[in-house]
Amino acid sequence: METSNPTYREETQRLQETFEEIERQRAAIGPVYRGQDFTEQLLEEKREEYRRRLALLGNEPYFGRIDFHEDGKAAAVPLYIGKRGMDRADTNEAYVIDWRAPVASLFYSFIGGESPVEYEAPEGTIGGSVYLKRNLSIRDKALQRIVDSYERGGDNIGLNDEFLLYKLGDKKDNKLRDIVSTIQAEQDAIIRATRYKALIIQGAAGSGKTTVALHRLAFLLYQYQQQMKAERMIIFAPNTMFLDYISGVLPELGVGNVEQTTFAAWALDRLNANVRLVKDTAEGNVWFSLVADRPPIDDETPGRFKGSLAFKEKLDEKLRDMEQSFLGDEPPAFEAWDGKILPGSMVREWFEVEYRHYALAPRRERLVARINRWLEMQLTAIGDPKIRKERSKTAKSKLRTYANKLQKADALELYKSLFSAPDAAAWMPAKVVKETHAYLKKGFVQPEDLPALVWIHVALNGRENLSFDHVVVDEAQDVSPLQIAVLNAFMNEPSFTILGDLAQGIHAYRGVQRWEELAAVFDDEHNSYHALQQSYRSTLEIIEFANRILPHTNTGLPAATPVFRSGDPVEIVRLEREEERLPFIRGFVESNRERGMHTIAIIGRTDEACEKLHAELSAGGIEANLISEGQTQYRGGVTIVPVYLSKGLEFDAVLVADANDRHYSSNPQDAKLLYVGCTRALHQLALYAYGEVTPLVR
Repeated sequence: METSNPTYREETQRLQETFEEIERQRAAIGPVYRGQDFTEQLLEEKREEYRRRLALLGNEPYFGRIDFHEDGKAAAVPLYIGKRGMDRADTNEAYVIDWRAPVASLFYSFIGGESPVEYEAPEGTIGGSVYLKRNLSIRDKALQRIVDSYERGGDNIGLNDEFLLYKLGDKKDNKLRDIVSTIQAEQDAIIRATRYKALIIQGAAGSGKTTVALHRLAFLLYQYQQQMKAERMIIFAPNTMFLDYISGVLPELGVGNVEQTTFAAWALDRLNANVRLVKDTAEGNVWFSLVADRPPIDDETPGRFKGSLAFKEKLDEKLRDMEQSFLGDEPPAFEAWDGKILPGSMVREWFEVEYRHYALAPRRERLVARINRWLEMQLTAIGDPKIRKERSKTAKSKLRTYANKLQKADALELYKSLFSAPDAAAWMPAKVVKETHAYLKKGFVQPEDLPALVWIHVALNGRENLSFDHVVVDEAQDVSPLQIAVLNAFMNEPSFTILGDLAQGIHAYRGVQRWEELAAVFDDEHNSYHALQQSYRSTLEIIEFANRILPHTNTGLPAATPVFRSGDPVEIVRLEREEERLPFIRGFVESNRERGMHTIAIIGRTDEACEKLHAELSAGGIEANLISEGQTQYRGGVTIVPVYLSKGLEFDAVLVADANDRHYSSNPQDAKLLYVGCTRALHQLALYAYGEVTPLVR
């Protein structure tokens, strides 16, 4: 940076003053309290939180500046925007403004021009004019770059994207990073959307939808500090490795205690691990396999049917039937001993009137407990201890027998009974009954059974004092409407961020084909749809190449719009002999390492293909990390990964292996898989094939 530049001198001086202010406030906190006084311990917790905030400010105190002239004020005031806010200690005036504050919205929503602007503040609408919008990059306490994206009265030609392109050019490591300094206007509108909405976001590959969702969590916690708590928020991701990949974003934004999990793990926890889940791998799933005659995916496909709202309605009907017939037409009387009888009418009164507000399982427990209390009262009335003891032993045995004859309010048992019932095929497609019954008979359930099982469990047991303030569902094209309905049952008001890309719906046999399927869970006033078409991840050449695959997905989605960041052309190489593969991969890895690429992925079609490739590379002296189903961590470096597990990740350079017509034929499911693989690349993309190159890219 040119030190003689007056702008650079001004901003360097301001940065130095900021560091001095941070140090003054840090020193004023005082030493850590280690005593036993309870009041001081509570105060120390707040002081430690303050120290952490100042420490984070000390790394990068701010990233932007906007000079705003508020209506009625004398002059424009420079406002510095950072990941966290800080007031001056001596005046209590805002020195750094938190990016989530109302006035900071101007930094993201303002895209130029001299027209008046406004933002919504607690005190009402604030209007004024913007005189300067400046992006600042600070690393290691030094000013690295200054980009003025708007200056009132200037020509402002081509400035808006300069800082964005500078940030997008960074090389990746093994973690997703926040985008707080480069949030775009359409992303900011989603982040700051009102609390009680189910936001459904269709985002093109690389549109930043995951980071937008995480920033939205941080915003909601700031905006609704008294109503929403981090420990009552939850993020659902497709797998545990993806959770590790995104794990650094919220802490960097100053947010902790948000649960991050997969739906399968969460569901099994609700069910007390009372079910055995069959593994859903590429090798064991017919829709991931390389066979040409996959069955068509429609509303009668088992996974889609069992995840539908129509199935939910049937489950509700069966649950109502179970409740109404729980005691039978005539509840049996309970005879403790000869002549001492509890009438069946009293049993019905307790069950259907006194305990009617409880879910079925606790109602059953309370009914048995109430009968036991009645029995204890009858025993207490017996004066002779010997007779009382004899009758107690007999009566308690009879009560256990009576209780065991009552229906069991168990989710798995009820679910099994649905598929073994004589009338099952009357209200379910025959292939759904046959496939599901076969798995249940062996003692297993499939991933697509979990939403229904949890729905039944909640209906029978209640929601366990568990409630959510906000739910994020990532890769939502692969979830079912019933899954969303289950999560909504744990909320008083719907507050969701549901995001995905239909073109990446590689689990279409159990996911959705249209976003309207998920929107149907909510009434019209509680859901809204947003589309993010701008892709920030990849170069122009990579996005244009991926857009050629998009029509083959049969989703009807428009092409992604690339940011104008040009790179090398996408390379398609046809290999004649198997012996050529290892030298080609070695050359790809080495050349990209020399160019500064930190993360390089070789994306295979299946688990088996990736294992074989990993063994071959290891024997050839090429170190690489193999990613497989169930892996919990992405380590970066050179990675071999099956395409179905690469979704959500991104790499500096990507090589799609064996991109021939056998591995990627001209059907929508293969097109979605190839689209996922190609859009993982940020800077460099190549494909190689034996035989004929896939028709999806010819």
